[in-house]
Amino acid sequence: MLRRLDLRAEPLPRTAALRGLLPRAEMDVDAVLHQVRPLVEAVRERGVAAVQEFSQRFDKVSPATVRVPAAALATALAELDPAVRAALEVAIDRARAVHADQRRTDVVTQVVPGGTVAERFVPVRRVGLYAPGGLAVYPSSVVMNVVPAQAAGVDTLVVMSPPQAEFGGLPHPTVLAAAALLDVDEVWAAGGAQGIALLAYGGTDTDGADLEPVDMVTGPGNIYVTAAKRHLRGLIGIDAEAGTTEIAVLADDTADPRHVAADLISQAEHDPNAASVLVTTSDALVEAVEAELERQVGETKHTERIRTALAGPQSGAVLVANLDDGVAVVDAYAAEHLEIQTADAPAVAARVRNAGAIFVGAWSPVSLGDYCAGSNHVLPTGGCARHSGGLSVQTFLRGIHVVHYSEDALRAAADTVVTLATAEDLPAHGQAVTARFPR
Repeated sequence: MLRRLDLRAEPLPRTAALRGLLPRAEMDVDAVLHQVRPLVEAVRERGVAAVQEFSQRFDKVSPATVRVPAAALATALAELDPAVRAALEVAIDRARAVHADQRRTDVVTQVVPGGTVAERFVPVRRVGLYAPGGLAVYPSSVVMNVVPAQAAGVDTLVVMSPPQAEFGGLPHPTVLAAAALLDVDEVWAAGGAQGIALLAYGGTDTDGADLEPVDMVTGPGNIYVTAAKRHLRGLIGIDAEAGTTEIAVLADDTADPRHVAADLISQAEHDPNAASVLVTTSDALVEAVEAELERQVGETKHTERIRTALAGPQSGAVLVANLDDGVAVVDAYAAEHLEIQTADAPAVAARVRNAGAIFVGAWSPVSLGDYCAGSNHVLPTGGCARHSGGLSVQTFLRGIHVVHYSEDALRAAADTVVTLATAEDLPAHGQAVTARFPR
């Protein structure tokens, strides 16, 4: 089922070449930008009327109002399965505990006597949080977006999720209930590129109510959502351009093939294009995992989706000569989710530089992080973990330097400013200082 790539025969390729060899989901955002631009422009020009037209075309329903009525939120929470509510409450509590510790504090540095530079961390004022509504329902994404934004102190939040024909044009009731549990009272029923455009431009709802634009949009979505975020970046801030979900498992012959197979399947369940990659030193483990995949896939609900993902070019088993090479491979791959299932897994995990999140040992599966580890599951994909981290409280904070020098401190710095301004052929920069000290 899994394609195999054997890297044991020769010295491991250098990083750049290695990246080109490894399985990877393809996502060409530029290829759909030409489809997204007209949608975005239509929303900019015609507002909610355009959104409603696109909702009818793509979601097969047009909600009565974009903003979900408060009564619908209350009803969704009241009718939520008690077991689901209890599970969401656990997820919320654990996420709040972790994200509360991420909040940075303001600092003041005395650079010279009479001269200070402070750094204030100021939250973004208004944020739109996107919860997808395609092949699955994602109340967990509501939790993962809302909790860090609230911990950062964002003033107002909008949760956006596509309207569902099955629910009369409202987003899925579990998404609504999750928003209500988190005390978010502003939820918009819109999705896709048109929804991102509405968050950016705002508009007037069908009942005349104002839909205020946001300053930033976060949350995963399909390639059209990603393309709209790219197109609108600058007008709004974005968290990242999320691609197809992915897992890499670094394992040796101590790993349990049942665990490895189950974890590869869990990511393949998301999407036919999801990537599931095993990196291992053991031929025997690959064979045992293949046997487990054949057995376990047939017992799952989304069998065809999973088989397609596991058999696709984005998935595979990579054989390496030793764990040093294995670490080099997973660093080159820079997985969204990386599991370490080896002897002394904590020591191996400590050597990894590039991953969205690392799950250490047999008892830390990715699905734990998806829901209630306390970590955030909005993570960089497509190798972006080489340079970017996952969603956190810092995503919603801006560091602002506050410079305060006294007259004496500026006088002492004047020669330095003039010298550097002259070196850069910007004499007026120096004169802006010397003008304060006439001779």
